Amino acid sequence: MRLVALVLLFAVLATAEEPWTRHVIDDSSSGADGVRLLDANGDGRLDVTTGWEEGGRVRAYLHPGPERATEPWPAVTVGEVASPEDAVFVDLDQDGAVDVISSTEGANQTLYVHWAPSDAADYLRASAWHSQAFPASRGLTRWMFALPADIDGRNGLDFFAGSKDPDGVIGFWQAPQDARRVEAWRWHPLYEAGWVMSLTAHDMDGDGDADLLATDRKGERSGVLWLENPGPRKADRGAWRKHRIGTVGEEQVMFLTVGDLDQDGREDVATIISRGPIVIYYGRGKGWEREEIGLPDRAGTGKAVAIVDVDLDGVRDLAFTCEQAVDGKDGAMWLAGPDWTPYALSGPEGVKFDRMEWIDLDEDGDLDMMTCEERDELGVIWFENPAR
Repeated sequence: MRLVALVLLFAVLATAEEPWTRHVIDDSSSGADGVRLLDANGDGRLDVTTGWEEGGRVRAYLHPGPERATEPWPAVTVGEVASPEDAVFVDLDQDGAVDVISSTEGANQTLYVHWAPSDAADYLRASAWHSQAFPASRGLTRWMFALPADIDGRNGLDFFAGSKDPDGVIGFWQAPQDARRVEAWRWHPLYEAGWVMSLTAHDMDGDGDADLLATDRKGERSGVLWLENPGPRKADRGAWRKHRIGTVGEEQVMFLTVGDLDQDGREDVATIISRGPIVIYYGRGKGWEREEIGLPDRAGTGKAVAIVDVDLDGVRDLAFTCEQAVDGKDGAMWLAGPDWTPYALSGPEGVKFDRMEWIDLDEDGDLDMMTCEERDELGVIWFENPAR
């Protein structure tokens, strides 16, 4: 019996050190910078879009089904713009064809909409796409992130946007009656920021509207906060109250996620500090209780964190990605709850990973991890969960 126990222990330890199998969706350009998901073609599977910052391309990829998910995905370049930092799917003009909004920084500093072709058969034909800049966005700031949401309850979808200094800001773009009139979109700044990393639409106060949860990476007021939506009728003219969750003044607060980590029926907020720990804010009464979880020595510096049941044991785990994963360090790992035992995920290949999404890409019953890597040019990739 003792021998059997030792063999099982060895097997568990070996699995902990074994990286997951990596599959490439696309590695055709340089500087893949974030993945955003939506079912763009209505087949019930989530597709992905990303901006290639150094390559100057904005691309969309259609999930080919579980049998072909391990191969490069069908793809289209929806537009070419300088320094795309973020790209997100949205049917902005409500014509049934899913468009893409891209946010650019560098010298470009412009928001763009890439209009999808009305004929679904042309979705993967680059020449059928049409790109337009939002004129009022030009040169305002270095745009980092956009988040579609129905903010004011009229004229379809608006979108939140965040940027970084100079003139870092969080605000929203209000849709006109005709979304195609890009010159008619109105900008509503809500909060002065240093470097916006995350924007998440979430009803934080339970009143039925979309509040805005954010992380601000730089400056005296850096940290985790949320902006209270005053309601659809006042969204474009009322004050959005600011609520601090934590890490005020702490530099390098990176991406965040929301989920019920301790499974007490209340949602918690998790973020990660670049050169520090994962920080959990548990919802407690009307406030927040903070817990810090250190990263393993073999990990790079923190970039993104996710709350997910990785191993299907019914207990929520934490997964995280890293930057600065050099000298054999891991760029992605997961921590098994509730004691946060570290396990391998990416292994040592790759240096700078980004935000991640957890979805069952091969439809085998467990959640796989999709992300991108922009230093070693691994591109848009996903890691196959071995749980099944």
